[in-house]
Amino acid sequence: MDSDSEIWPRGLTTTNPGNGTARMKGENCASTASSTAHLSDRQVERLRSVLSERVDIHGRGNFPTISIRLIDLIVCVREKLRAYGVGPRQVKMNGGAASYVVAADEFSYADLDLIFPISFEREQTFDLVRTAVFTALVELMPEETDKTRITVDTLKDIYIRKMVKVDESDRWSLFSLHNHFGRCIELKFVDKMRRQFEFSVDSFQITLDPLLDNFECPEIKVLIESVFGDIRMALEHLDQRLIDTRRPEEIRGGGLLKYCHLLTRGYKAARPTKCRQLERYMCSRFFIDFPDISLQESKLRNYLDNHFGSNYDTLSTSCGEDTDSEASTSQASSHPSLLSVQQSKYDFLLLLYRVISESTVCLMNHERRQTLLMVDRLAYQISMNLYHTRNSHDLTGGPQKQTLLYLPKDSSQWIPVI
Repeated sequence: MDSDSEIWPRGLTTTNPGNGTARMKGENCASTASSTAHLSDRQVERLRSVLSERVDIHGRGNFPTISIRLIDLIVCVREKLRAYGVGPRQVKMNGGAASYVVAADEFSYADLDLIFPISFEREQTFDLVRTAVFTALVELMPEETDKTRITVDTLKDIYIRKMVKVDESDRWSLFSLHNHFGRCIELKFVDKMRRQFEFSVDSFQITLDPLLDNFECPEIKVLIESVFGDIRMALEHLDQRLIDTRRPEEIRGGGLLKYCHLLTRGYKAARPTKCRQLERYMCSRFFIDFPDISLQESKLRNYLDNHFGSNYDTLSTSCGEDTDSEASTSQASSHPSLLSVQQSKYDFLLLLYRVISESTVCLMNHERRQTLLMVDRLAYQISMNLYHTRNSHDLTGGPQKQTLLYLPKDSSQWIPVI
């Protein structure tokens, strides 16, 4: 009964009680929306293509690149976890890759996010997960590599871009694998995480185990869940490029940057009348999580590197690493792509400036002015990069004219003001 054009939700599957419920269009209040569905045949094939993609984990210095199919990396990590007695309940894909699998249209994505649900009740589980990941990386290194002198600390500096450990009300750990061109692979091991998404369009989680166990099976059921709650509504938002969320007060500080990023990519508010309220929530949380100007600048620079940049076009004196780009790997080093990445950064910073200026209500005037000056300074650096990039490659045009953006009352889109 699968279709090539849509997902068919399972009739008896309801939303996760912890996520609440949402109503589907045309249904009465007694109806309950489903948070889960099965992928269509077309979407399963798209998922197969993502899992078959060869990914590169770049080593720093003279260490070799680990080049491997994504599915082989996942299977290897899962096997090592099982060998150390911390096998995951299942493996899920989320983030940009999951959205790509279910979207009606083709689009580029930079991140490959994987979730391994694991119990961290024992303190040593964190260390066992760490050892399992590093053991998998050693096994995946090219055969000609001399592995006898490879230590855990060495691997941490060579192939791991970022490691995070959270052991408070939430319990999870993260390993971000290094890639020069923005094809970032993040392995997230989760016991408890109160908030697993920011907006409906990034709320999809695909259970991979059926394909990991039997990749070539012609008829296979693959489950997808939207932790937003209503999967049909989340898919509608994705296909129509709409921004919506639940409980915006729970979105962490980085949600403000993600929101501005979506706006610069052509998304608009699903509920225009709530747009300003959403922005105020996100601005308040941003300044709660990053109260100091140095923390704000560090977070912003890292976001620019992680979601726009490459090792070809980092900000001068950037404290971030060589990281993500919205461009595909094959385009990352071309001059037009470099120019478009710089322009995207510039547009993002201008929009962020306007949102902070218009929607911040939790700061003293001098504190807000200090943040705005920092954002303006980074935008100026980007504008200089644009100017020199155009001139150095004999491209037409000069310094970019600043475009001010204005959000009218009850509007879902920022309007450029000349």
